[in-house]
Amino acid sequence: MKTRNAQRALAAAAVLSLCVIAANPARAADSFTEAFTRGNGHIKFRYRIESVDQQYFEEDALASTLRTRLNFRTADWYGFGAFVEVDWIAKIFWDDYDQGAGNTPDKSQYPVVADPTGVFLNQAYLQWSNPEGTLVRGGRQVIIYDNARFVGNVGWRQHEQTFDAAAFRQQTDGGFDFQAAYVWQVNRIFGNDVPAGTNDNQTWLGNVAKDWVDVGKLTAYYYDIDNDDIASFSTVTYGARWVGDVPLSSVGLRYVLEYAHQSDAHNNPVDYSANYYHADLSVTWPKITPFIGFESLGGDDSRIGASFRTPLATLHAFNGWADVFLTTPPAGLVDIYGGLKGPVGSWNWQVIYHDFQAESGSQNFGNEIDAGVTYKFAKHYGLLFNLAVFNAASGSIYPDTTKLWAQFTADF
Repeated sequence: MKTRNAQRALAAAAVLSLCVIAANPARAADSFTEAFTRGNGHIKFRYRIESVDQQYFEEDALASTLRTRLNFRTADWYGFGAFVEVDWIAKIFWDDYDQGAGNTPDKSQYPVVADPTGVFLNQAYLQWSNPEGTLVRGGRQVIIYDNARFVGNVGWRQHEQTFDAAAFRQQTDGGFDFQAAYVWQVNRIFGNDVPAGTNDNQTWLGNVAKDWVDVGKLTAYYYDIDNDDIASFSTVTYGARWVGDVPLSSVGLRYVLEYAHQSDAHNNPVDYSANYYHADLSVTWPKITPFIGFESLGGDDSRIGASFRTPLATLHAFNGWADVFLTTPPAGLVDIYGGLKGPVGSWNWQVIYHDFQAESGSQNFGNEIDAGVTYKFAKHYGLLFNLAVFNAASGSIYPDTTKLWAQFTADF
């Protein structure tokens, strides 16, 4: 397996080398050495306290972690550049929590807070780009498509999700945007010390979009996931997404319509197909933005494993901040939501209500209220306070869950 991964890495490097040789872009650095001396380094801190009160656990979880992120980006030299990023995640004061996926088997009395500690190579890649909007990148990298519903970095967690991949992007002045990637390893949020932390893949991702100014953006995508380690993640998903803008005299109207179809693929042991639907409407006034939406992930209440899956997604951003539905229920999931958001001085706030039902059958899972405020100050600093309260319906298999976060960030 390691030999195959090395071969893939060499293949990606070869593609990058050919691009560099064939290209002749304007130089940003006058020499190879100057590409490093004119590079930029950054340091970022993110300290967070997360409290979890979850039904059926003996103790409440309290996680206090600090992420220190160091990165360096070279200046461009004939379009060629490099980037490296290292994260150090440390426990500060309290560590009464289960880090998840077997990282802390001695703390099973606590709910999971999926923030493993340690030092991680978060990103390390080579790339080539030109002024015509072409980008080729190989190595460990963040990949985010659209709103991260199907492919994302799970940026909410202290150790984010990255991809060992060869990626391509072409953008044009006419609003065209084509992205594609071949992924040979997914580095998940659980870290390097447990089997669930890395998954060998032979995955192809494709995403193409066209943007019309003041009208909207149409995206079509095709994701062929072949996961060697978790067979249930192996799926083929294709779909289309439309984000429309309607400019009005005093308000802004935005709507989202999306459909996707998914079926089993490769080593997946379950023969199934499922549909995904999403509709969202928001109205922006100067001080407040109300929004409503509907999201449906198909399932089958008579068969386990036949539900729509999003294994590469940034899951925390969808179906409630309490993270009760990180895995789609066998009967599928319908999330009907609505909320308000807006600014108050230098603060931004939002409140969201979710009602959760089964897509197949008539089961009621429960409801959730999420609320949060953020504040940025003195250019480099930020504060965040979030609350999520999930109330399970009578007879629901899901536990009552309350989560609270306080976070401080500093970027230099």
